[in-house]
Amino acid sequence: MDHPPVTQTFRDELSNLFGDRASFSLVLREQHSHGEGYSFQGMPDAVVFAETADDVADLVKLCRRHGVPVVPFGAGSSLEGHVAAVRGGVSLNMMRMNRILDVSVEALDCRVEAGVTREQLNAHLRTQGLFFSVDPGADATIGGMAATRASGTNAVRYGTIRENVLGLTVVTPSGVIIRTGGRARKSSAGLDLTRLYVGSEGTLGVITEVQVRLQGLPEAVLVATCQFDTFENAVATVTTALQSGLRLARIELLDEVQMRGCIGYSKLEGFAAKPTLFMEFHGSPAGVREDGAAMQKLALEFNGRHFRHAERPEERTLLWKARHNCYHATKWLCPGKDNMGTDACVPLSEFAACITETKQDVRDSGLIAPLVGHVGDGNFHLGIMHDRNDPDETARAEALAVRVAERAIRYGGTCTGEHGIGLHKRRFMEAEHGAALDVMRAIKQALDPDNIMNPGKMLPDRID
Repeated sequence: MDHPPVTQTFRDELSNLFGDRASFSLVLREQHSHGEGYSFQGMPDAVVFAETADDVADLVKLCRRHGVPVVPFGAGSSLEGHVAAVRGGVSLNMMRMNRILDVSVEALDCRVEAGVTREQLNAHLRTQGLFFSVDPGADATIGGMAATRASGTNAVRYGTIRENVLGLTVVTPSGVIIRTGGRARKSSAGLDLTRLYVGSEGTLGVITEVQVRLQGLPEAVLVATCQFDTFENAVATVTTALQSGLRLARIELLDEVQMRGCIGYSKLEGFAAKPTLFMEFHGSPAGVREDGAAMQKLALEFNGRHFRHAERPEERTLLWKARHNCYHATKWLCPGKDNMGTDACVPLSEFAACITETKQDVRDSGLIAPLVGHVGDGNFHLGIMHDRNDPDETARAEALAVRVAERAIRYGGTCTGEHGIGLHKRRFMEAEHGAALDVMRAIKQALDPDNIMNPGKMLPDRID
């Protein structure tokens, strides 16, 4: 559906409604035209800064009357073009909705506005002995994480955002404020609307509040690293560890190229540019030492070397900061080039075969594309470096990203484990979902008949 051009009448009504919180500045519009990663440009006609759910509802009602698209914008850290206003309209900035509304230590849950970031929430919780476990690396907003069904390094033990959202407040495309879910840990009452909106990428409504479950801070934390001469041995170690029931909170695999970037960018000392596991164990002091020793013994069976522990907080922080800075470390490897970040996820039984095939594909492409994986749940990422001004190099990068997605689907997995679909991966939705895609389109049509909610994203256009 095409959207009419934004009229002067709409601009006037927008300014009257929001005053200086509505901006038509070219600089602000450009800042809101893209996220991180591959540059999907989509210039909005205006930017609005919401401060309450009522603000969001008022904006949506106005936009619906005029047929103007609404594109939610959080921290802007998405990688697949979710926040690009490809059909114009209003970029709805949620960062001022950043209040932590309620925390229950007894119930292990809290309610936050959508603009609260992961680091902000954990800083608030730390003095209460709690933490929010979903850790995608970037300091993303909780609302954005719910909208894109985010995951991260802790998913192997604590689950993804999907398992950690109890309920939502959502503004529907008609401007009605609804509450989904609740604080009970389970319910059999009605359709699960919370799961419908988690991962909907702003195409069905605007998430304004999120009720999330929390975890108690572990009594002890042990971080360990181990290096391998071959990638295959590192993968085999992970597979065996998971099959053995080791209680890992995180287990990350960085290939030799990614390690070279991390050593240079994050100044990691004492490491070689070899496939490396980053691991974390949570529990009692005796328990984490026991698990760490068992993991060391297992790694030795696959020729793991330089197994080291990091128990002091500053050591742990240094290692995980290096892991979280993989995106920037990848760009450090190739100054002046762009990072076409992509991800995929396959069943654990297929992980070794899929990732080995992917590594060979990278070598055949002639491109630099470091690989890092949340190997505990079969999710891996490539940072495909390319010169966007070089048509051949860009085409090879695009082709490699396509093969990664298609290969994951062929292995019974998904084209994205946590980045989401956005713009870049819409082309794979038919192959992954088949006839179920028509059900998704029917839901979109029923809830958003005017197609004003983040149009052009996630669902590929129907070709009749």
